[in-house]
Amino acid sequence: MSSTASPPSAAKGSRTYGFVEWFRPGEYERTLEVLPHIKASGASYLRTHLSWAEYLAPGGEEWFDWMIPTVGKEIDLLLCVHYTPPSMSRTGRSSGPPVDLKSYADFVDHVITRYGQYFTHIELWNEPNNLLDWDWREDKDFLMFCEMVGGAAYWAKHRGKKPVLGGPCPFDPNWLNLMGERGVLNVVDAVGFHGFPGTWDSEEGTWGGWDMHLGEMRAVIDRYNPDAEIWVTETGYSTWRSDELEQAHRFARALEVPADRMYWYSWRDVPPDVPVQEGLWFDPRHYHLGAVSHDGQPKLLARLLMEGGVQRLKALTDLASPRISTGAAPIVITGGSGFIGSNLADSFLGDGEDVVILDNLGRPGVDQNLAWLKERHGARVHPVLADVRDLHGIEPAFRDAKAVFHFAAQTAVTTSLTHPLDDFEANARGTINVLEAVRKAGRQAPVVFASTNKVYGALENLGMLELDDRYIPANEAIRANGIGEDRPLSFCTPYGCSKGVADQYVLDYSKSYAVPTAVLRMSCIYGPRQFGTEDQGWVAHFLIRALAGDGISIYGDGKQVRDILHVSDAVAAYRAVLASIGTISGQVFNLGGGPRNAVSILSVLREIEKLTGRPLSTEFGDWRAGDQYFFVADTRKLTSELGWQPNIRWRDGMRHLAEWLVENRFGGGPVLPQRQRITA
Repeated sequence: MSSTASPPSAAKGSRTYGFVEWFRPGEYERTLEVLPHIKASGASYLRTHLSWAEYLAPGGEEWFDWMIPTVGKEIDLLLCVHYTPPSMSRTGRSSGPPVDLKSYADFVDHVITRYGQYFTHIELWNEPNNLLDWDWREDKDFLMFCEMVGGAAYWAKHRGKKPVLGGPCPFDPNWLNLMGERGVLNVVDAVGFHGFPGTWDSEEGTWGGWDMHLGEMRAVIDRYNPDAEIWVTETGYSTWRSDELEQAHRFARALEVPADRMYWYSWRDVPPDVPVQEGLWFDPRHYHLGAVSHDGQPKLLARLLMEGGVQRLKALTDLASPRISTGAAPIVITGGSGFIGSNLADSFLGDGEDVVILDNLGRPGVDQNLAWLKERHGARVHPVLADVRDLHGIEPAFRDAKAVFHFAAQTAVTTSLTHPLDDFEANARGTINVLEAVRKAGRQAPVVFASTNKVYGALENLGMLELDDRYIPANEAIRANGIGEDRPLSFCTPYGCSKGVADQYVLDYSKSYAVPTAVLRMSCIYGPRQFGTEDQGWVAHFLIRALAGDGISIYGDGKQVRDILHVSDAVAAYRAVLASIGTISGQVFNLGGGPRNAVSILSVLREIEKLTGRPLSTEFGDWRAGDQYFFVADTRKLTSELGWQPNIRWRDGMRHLAEWLVENRFGGGPVLPQRQRITA
């Protein structure tokens, strides 16, 4: 093979991929949990290690006797055989060369005899220029390494297996050429390459791109063994800055490199209480290399692969096109692919505005909203696929902004209770990152923030009267008008706290930095383009369940009252706030359907039964933390200062949403009972 030609299976490399996952001795449960998910991602290969030192430690043989067959029966397995037993090492450490160099080949022979039916290739050592894997201070000219690995490779081929030479990180063509001069390349079937562009500081000054490095590698290999393949045995991208979209981009790029195989490091994050390697405990990048979090929550990469494989991944990563014409002053909408954000974006785009959609696409389904916007408005939609938790990643999106609407958030109380730190990072830190990006841009762009009625707490001191199907306040003024902006703040649940902190920061930036800001504390918004779940977007969630013929779970007794607002009315409110930002900066407004659109959960369920023409199956569970018996927004301030008021009554709005769901989510069926249609 010439040095300029691509490997024969390079095309296949763009379609198939593997993951690296180190299974530690005793991790029986984790192995059984992780393996099906790796297969569900579409991976064809899995690379893991067989530590010589761990094999000879107490319980090691028993562990590998279970792990290797369990994994090898399910997926193409690559074992990386490394780490010298300290008692056999020249240095007393697992990174040291063995006293008897041939003993490594003897162990490889033992591995092939015992487990050979479960693999075709075997990798010999790992990162030989890393002091933690191979102590080159004891072997400065790599003579011992070459004798040890070369002998093991020769014997593995004799036993019918295909040896893979482990790759150093960062890549060193001089070391690889030395392996050729010493004869090691002649006896291997593939050579590994490690590269983590964008993650490690050690690669900052040396990384020249995949094509350059793999071209150098191919040129060296062709001098000694042109039939040897190139395998990317480790590449990855750490999401330590929460830039999950960038990780997905890097994965898509790695699929296209001119290599015969690509292994992504790794499937799952390392738990924060597990030391990665001595001396590296405090580097956060080591702990966020996975496609899923340490507790099994899929990041964007894992979700896309499990939803539709490489095709789904590429379709989403190809959406990004953030460049806009010089001199344009776009409107930036964070969370712009979400429910309210996409409706607001559509409204501005319909007026001829350029709109930057800043979104991490972390919520399932929202990329459909982005695709819808692109289809309707073309080049004036500018996706910036980034996460508000990553200040460095989002700053460019705000440089030319003339206005900012901030919707990006973690939106579920339940999730905040399970993952309060993540909730804080998304809502509190994410908001101050947006504010700082706007301030740094220096254009004094107005910032309108989507807050929540949860900043008023559970309203436990609000006296209630219980009726047959709802709770109502004993206070007549509140019963008539709702909860006003003068209600004291009382943060409750991590979600309420994080949104409340953000709420107050937005207001303060108007005072401290003269950034024009306003806050809308929202009640329950519903309407088209909403992908409701049990945790958030309950009106849409109920309708989706009902239209699908599924049961509905109610938390509490169903008498809770909310004022629901159609999204077209919410969009009108946000636009009215921006239009008057010069006079209302630094103010807060409650936004909801008001008393005329106040409904109990039970009344909504009855209306859904009328819409679908069939009874619902419901079950009731315990109350959720921080759930309010009653919240109806007093919207008189919005009306008096901005002239806004809701135009769509809740029954008409629910039918409109049901019709949209039938057409867009259920493919035109089921058919709703006849009733006059509305346009919103």
